[in-house]
Amino acid sequence: MKNIIFATGNLNKVRELRGILADFPVEIISMKEAGIDADIVEDGSTFEENAVIKAEKIRDISGCIVLADDSGLEVDYLGGAPGIYSARFLGEKTPYSVKNAEIISRLQGVPDSSRTARFVCAAAAAFPDEATVVRRGTIEGIIGYKEAGENGFGYDPIFFLPERGMTTAQLSPEEKNAISHRGKALRAIREVIADYLERHPQS
Repeated sequence: MKNIIFATGNLNKVRELRGILADFPVEIISMKEAGIDADIVEDGSTFEENAVIKAEKIRDISGCIVLADDSGLEVDYLGGAPGIYSARFLGEKTPYSVKNAEIISRLQGVPDSSRTARFVCAAAAAFPDEATVVRRGTIEGIIGYKEAGENGFGYDPIFFLPERGMTTAQLSPEEKNAISHRGKALRAIREVIADYLERHPQS
């Protein structure tokens, strides 16, 4: 079984990726498991650019196939913020309970029709000998009025899905992976990796 490095230090993302690619004949290993400790400067202006920066940095260090994603929450009423700064919003070490409370506060008195938001994920696959490929996935929703749910992480407790009557943090992991921005992006990039492995069986 081939190893693919997932360029992240976020164990929640690693867990999600392993669930999404559970039926894929590769082993997903984290940077830590690969013995890589690298400082990656995410200075891109889009989710796609940041995903490519991470994937290619670790690819150059390891010589392996590397997957990376950059994802975040876009709130329309806030002009698309926090966007690519989602992890750094109010500071990287600030608990998401505080970040979520701040977003809810900024939308105080705003009706559902103007609380529209989306999760965005750009997934990049960097190969040792071919061009890096990027795929995007999104899921639409609205910002809730309070946190709800224990299954997700990050902004999941305030991301409400009107058609399901619950937040993404209230979905089971399987339900979330089936419809999430990350699930969509990674399933799309999985096809790219599968094609590469088919053409490079010894890679």
